[in-house]
Amino acid sequence: MLGLMQNWPLTVDKILDHAAKWHGDVEIVTRSVEGPIVRTTYAEAHTRAKRISNALKGLGIKSGDRVATLAWNTGRHLEAWYGIMGIGAVCHTLNPRLFAEQLCYIINHAEDQIIFTDLTFLPVLAEHRAKMPSVKHVVVMTDAAHMDDSVYPGALCFETLVADNGADCEWGGFDENTAAGLCYTSGTTGNPKGVLYSHRSNFLHTLVTLGADVMGFSAADVLLPVVPMFHANAWGMAFSAPAVGAKLVMPGAKLDGASIHELLESEGVTFSAAVPTVWQMLLTELREKQAKLSTLKRVVIGGSAVPEAIVRGFRDEFGVDVTHAWGMTEMSPMGTLASPNQATLGLDAEGQLRLKLKQGRVPLGVDMKIEDDADQELPHDGKTFGRLKVQGPFVAAEYFKGDGGQILDEAGYFDTGDVATIDPDGFMQITDRAKDVIKSGGEWISTIEIENLAVGHPKASLCAVIGAAHPKWDERPVLLVKLKDGESASKQDFLEFLEGKIAKWWTPDDVVFVDDIPLGATGKIDKKLIRERMKDYVLPTAVAKKVSA
Repeated sequence: MLGLMQNWPLTVDKILDHAAKWHGDVEIVTRSVEGPIVRTTYAEAHTRAKRISNALKGLGIKSGDRVATLAWNTGRHLEAWYGIMGIGAVCHTLNPRLFAEQLCYIINHAEDQIIFTDLTFLPVLAEHRAKMPSVKHVVVMTDAAHMDDSVYPGALCFETLVADNGADCEWGGFDENTAAGLCYTSGTTGNPKGVLYSHRSNFLHTLVTLGADVMGFSAADVLLPVVPMFHANAWGMAFSAPAVGAKLVMPGAKLDGASIHELLESEGVTFSAAVPTVWQMLLTELREKQAKLSTLKRVVIGGSAVPEAIVRGFRDEFGVDVTHAWGMTEMSPMGTLASPNQATLGLDAEGQLRLKLKQGRVPLGVDMKIEDDADQELPHDGKTFGRLKVQGPFVAAEYFKGDGGQILDEAGYFDTGDVATIDPDGFMQITDRAKDVIKSGGEWISTIEIENLAVGHPKASLCAVIGAAHPKWDERPVLLVKLKDGESASKQDFLEFLEGKIAKWWTPDDVVFVDDIPLGATGKIDKKLIRERMKDYVLPTAVAKKVSA
């Protein structure tokens, strides 16, 4: 027997419909690529997105066609998203931080027909135009006054398309399982792989993020998504903000500490989200300028493990609550959030801080487990490391075009590639990526934990840990340190700083001071590049062992 409820397909066009009807006057504020602050509303964005839908139809776009965006977080980018998805086309977000060769590979693999881009990235597209045979049109998200035909002859102007097309366009009307978005993994091993979201998965993910134990947004919030829209839908904020009618502040291309602080203060931002490197820059800016945070109450940090110094700094100096989140492109991306529960409410401030350094608990819609290499499920004791596997209605079942083959185990779980523990209260903690964990003497050492402690040293700007070959122990940890400008330190300074904070046998065998610690396209430390740079490095302890033998 079936229920007797209305059949209301869960398609994302309904999200902007709702925002326009019930929160139409709420602002979308953008620091534009051209420079000025631009203000629009959900009602205006809704109308303009429908005009873009008609423009796309006029350019031959049909349901299922891939339309790419190569752009910063702006109001125009948001309008393009909904204009693409509203007619059943697939919005493919391109990461501009990738190398040009990777971008061309992804564009060709997706068979993108149109690319919406900002002025910033037009020269790159022009230079590699011949390598993108599927692309029929490039739309520059600017007005006619800023168009320059000499950069990319034949490019179309976004504002001209908006002006030349009507707003009478029927959205939706298709199955909720229709593809809505396409986002490629960062490709740390092999070519990037496409994750193809459905309208249903995005809609369900939106509802989950609104829960009090997750993002907990309301119509009274002012949201600043510093996390880019090309990072798994800006962690869903491009959907969840209009879903509740929250004011949306878009930072554009200026993501430095001073620019972010200006928007936080001038627009009364209450909530923001970004990777740790952004918040480290903001914290430095606030301290150097002796500035304040008047309205910011909550920050969610994800993308990589957050150092304790950042959580403590925002809490103690500025009264801002920092919550750790974890997820991945394949999860849309929300997987866990380190919100307290009944079992942990009685902890003091330091106990609560320890929890905030974990990746957190799963919301409804996500299930997870940890397993050993023999696929045996491991206990939730907070100590036992295992491979982290997940499943749920917004978790990928396979990659676009079947790349990577079968990606689920027999029980339907996806192996995240992370190594983690889960404690008795349900808090998960990533100890490493499976490819980064150090195996020393048959035991595992977490590079992430050492990194996050080491970067708390007052002279450290950024730290990374990798494993180096050792004749007796197989691998031993090496700590790489990039010092703050003008600082100097010794190996012993950092080893003494770590003493008592980690197990003795976790202590790095060496500390190497470097001028640069590379970050990948998603703002994470690029261990692959570090290992390549350090391929000829030999541990001093390994040399000593060979000599004594």
